[in-house]
Amino acid sequence: MKISPKKTSLRGLRIFCVAAKYRNYTLAAEELSVTASAVSHQVKTLEDELGLELLTRERRGLRLTEQGARLFRELEPAIANIDGIIAEVQSKTAASQLRVSVQPFFASECFVPVLEDFTARNPGIEIFVDTSDETAERHPVSADASIRLFRQKPTQLESDALFPLRLIAACSPDFLKRYRKGQEFTPLPILVHTSRPEAWNIWSKATGITLPPATSVVRLDSMIAVARAAERGVGAALVPVPLSDNWFKYGALVPMFDEIAELPETFYLAYPKAKAEIAEVKSLRKWVLDLFQE
Repeated sequence: MKISPKKTSLRGLRIFCVAAKYRNYTLAAEELSVTASAVSHQVKTLEDELGLELLTRERRGLRLTEQGARLFRELEPAIANIDGIIAEVQSKTAASQLRVSVQPFFASECFVPVLEDFTARNPGIEIFVDTSDETAERHPVSADASIRLFRQKPTQLESDALFPLRLIAACSPDFLKRYRKGQEFTPLPILVHTSRPEAWNIWSKATGITLPPATSVVRLDSMIAVARAAERGVGAALVPVPLSDNWFKYGALVPMFDEIAELPETFYLAYPKAKAEIAEVKSLRKWVLDLFQE
């Protein structure tokens, strides 16, 4: 009698691949939009089904066992192939849709203001833009394409570099009058983006400018909130250029100095390799590169 092999959950295999890619349950959970414990549970369930240990915990994260490394090596291209087949079927049978994830400040200042041009050029594409995720260096699993900051070119995705992250010190016109005495500044409050706690130190070293000691520090969790607080005179801020150009153009913010610091991060248009040939993604890529790539 022939014994059929036990079926293994495709969901479990997919989750294992993401966990193996990052060697970290928390980062895998962020990409999959689930909890870290759910990822750990799925991997443990898969290990029980296969009767193999695939991932082991270490002080610095996770380590693939010999069996886990072999499974990941063989499985990753198969999962990508399945994703490609699904994407191709969807593109032929469903309405022409495109899901794009853009970090909020880039979306509000650069992407959304010119989005009408994309829709006019591509009237058959129904576009969904998600601006809820501030996270850098991660392509949301639900998105066809994303615009994100990466320190290095992402190896697991197709990607195109747009321009590096550059920061300039800025404040409101009234704030500048209050705190600048001649060419110098008196002690002043500063604003800090919580995801970049060392940004002022990096900016100071790059520009050679040392501000006086801060009278207070206000920490905010989004660049939109940082720029808005600076506009209202709450403190001095580091804002990205050219993303903030309109704030300067209309006088909501003014530069405190001419110097600009370039950080070791770059805005990328990123998309899964399985979706590279989808017509909607190709249309978006051409449009984004024409508008934003330096």
